[in-house]
Amino acid sequence: QVQLVESGGGLVQAGGSLRLSCAASTRTFANYAMGWFRQAPGKEREFVAAISWSGDSTYYADSVKGRFTITRDNAKNLVYLKMNSLKPEDTAVYYCAAGPFANTKVAAEYDYWGQGTQVTVSS
Repeated sequence: QVQLVESGGGLVQAGGSLRLSCAASTRTFANYAMGWFRQAPGKEREFVAAISWSGDSTYYADSVKGRFTITRDNAKNLVYLKMNSLKPEDTAVYYCAAGPFANTKVAAEYDYWGQGTQVTVSS
């Protein structure tokens, strides 16, 4: 069982930046590929970014490519999502997820999910 806890969300103006963190409670963190998803009100959950077990490979949704960066620190059991040049359409609850498959955008392929952290971008 893996517990994931996100933090770092908040209210930011358009063009600003935030860094989300996700802490994992497992001794085998390096065995899990990690992903970030988001869900806006009235919309389905959508893929944002993913990172492989060692962090040497990443994958992004087209909507965030060039603005968001996913990284991980296996020594600290943390995964990050640095978000730059934020837009109002980035407003959503952001979730981190853990699973066995690297760089997948398919939510069903992730086994564990956090509770989410709210990101609100004002125009």
